[in-house]
Amino acid sequence: MNTPTPYLSQQPNDDFSLRFSNLLYSVTLGASVDTTLIVPSVAPRFKALIKIKQGSEIWVALNNAATLPVGNTFLSTQSELVNVTLCREVRAGDILHFITATAGTDVSVAFYGLGTNN
Repeated sequence: MNTPTPYLSQQPNDDFSLRFSNLLYSVTLGASVDTTLIVPSVAPRFKALIKIKQGSEIWVALNNAATLPVGNTFLSTQSELVNVTLCREVRAGDILHFITATAGTDVSVAFYGLGTNN
């Protein structure tokens, strides 16, 4: 596989000014189904840019099953809400877990390789 598109520290985490990644993945989620993506191993670390359509909601977890919130009380969770865009650092071999309450939710994930200077 090709060398991953580098993530440069001057680039913001909001997706503006990023180059096109050569490590792109997409999926259409089913309702309440934990769906996984293994982080590629062509670099040791990446920025994972996760995007969904405006008005959609998904939850993502790192190396744990993603869960939907329940009830009206705050509970500890391993899942984080994604509402349009989320950028997080991940390592090769990590497993991203995605879940949504709404079937047909499209998710895009772009990985940008981190060099030793980041």
